[in-house]
Amino acid sequence: MPSPLHFISGLPRSGSTLLAALLRQNPRFHAGMTSPVGALYMALEGALSRRNEAAVFIDETHRHDVLRGLFESYYRRLLPEKLVFDTNRAWCAKLPALTRLFPECRVICCVRAIPWIMDSVERLVRRNAFELSGMFGYEAGGTVFTRVNRLAAGDGMVGFALDALKEAFYGEQAKRLILVEYQALTRAPAETMRLLYEQLGEPHFAHDFEHVEYEADAFDLALGTPGLHQVRRRVEWIERNSVLPPELFNRFQNDAFWRVAENNLHAVPVIAYREG
Repeated sequence: MPSPLHFISGLPRSGSTLLAALLRQNPRFHAGMTSPVGALYMALEGALSRRNEAAVFIDETHRHDVLRGLFESYYRRLLPEKLVFDTNRAWCAKLPALTRLFPECRVICCVRAIPWIMDSVERLVRRNAFELSGMFGYEAGGTVFTRVNRLAAGDGMVGFALDALKEAFYGEQAKRLILVEYQALTRAPAETMRLLYEQLGEPHFAHDFEHVEYEADAFDLALGTPGLHQVRRRVEWIERNSVLPPELFNRFQNDAFWRVAENNLHAVPVIAYREG
């Protein structure tokens, strides 16, 4: 049977909100920005663990049913009429569990060259010059160097997501992944969506790349980062120079591991933009 859910994960500032905005144009699909399900899932994992003194009464079947029930309860009003895509960067680190809960699920991982992810975050910070961002604990101090170091740390927004992506990419369930490069999505959106639909085994849908709609202004403002989930009305690639000091930009130049063919041990499909 086809999976009632698929997942969107991968790296931040790499097109996941844009992808969700496009997918939701299809009346058969539901997609959006990061949902509460990921945080609830991890809270449930803790409650079902041996940390709970009553865990002696909880067996493997209970854990499976309760965790699957979380998704089914949260999306009850949509299933089975719609195919749901739930978004969270943590899903790459939960692939062994997800593939047991939903054996036919796919995890779409949005990826982008790491220097340009750092550049994108820094541009957002500078655009909101009078706001303190929750991404950095609302701290008033700091420089581009401290911000990038914070992002790149193992528990930072970019560092955690990159480590989780590597875990999934090299793991036993890697064939459940579909990697979609930001450059492909923005420079060749029609071809990228066609290839994505093929990977998902879904019938083609004619997306409108000139009138894309998505709004999360209240969420972004509460985080002190207006524009974090802003999607341009027209899907397009914009050339620009980086605002990062060269030493920071060059520090991450070789981190796009998925572009190295020898690294793709499990033949994970990667939808990338090809010049010409």
